[in-house]
Amino acid sequence: MTREAILKLHLANLSEIKIFTGYADDHVMVNRERFDTRIVVFANEVRTNWSANDFIHLTEADFEYFLTIRPEVLLLGTGATQQFPHPRLYRALTNAGIGLECMTTPAACRTYNILAEEDRRVVAAILF
Repeated sequence: MTREAILKLHLANLSEIKIFTGYADDHVMVNRERFDTRIVVFANEVRTNWSANDFIHLTEADFEYFLTIRPEVLLLGTGATQQFPHPRLYRALTNAGIGLECMTTPAACRTYNILAEEDRRVVAAILF
């Protein structure tokens, strides 16, 4: 049984910024659009071209993808369980001054919304 959570936010115009509007075990919703696969969300765009498939198979290249985006912080949603990648995998981010925070997918969605609303350069990378 999948339980879905709907996030309640008070933004004036959802079309101006990409935010999470819901999540469940098997999907997330961004501005009310459902995504069933890994995604990368930042203020003005949702990408589905990130090569990562799941947490166990993350590689250095999966993290290097974010070097061109240059967020202040990357929130990695690791599914229902909080998991931490080996530091060697995200060394390029650290060297570039990009922070990485690993958390459950629901926590990543909530944290992203708060930081995006504060106009921070935040990116959420969501895995299921």
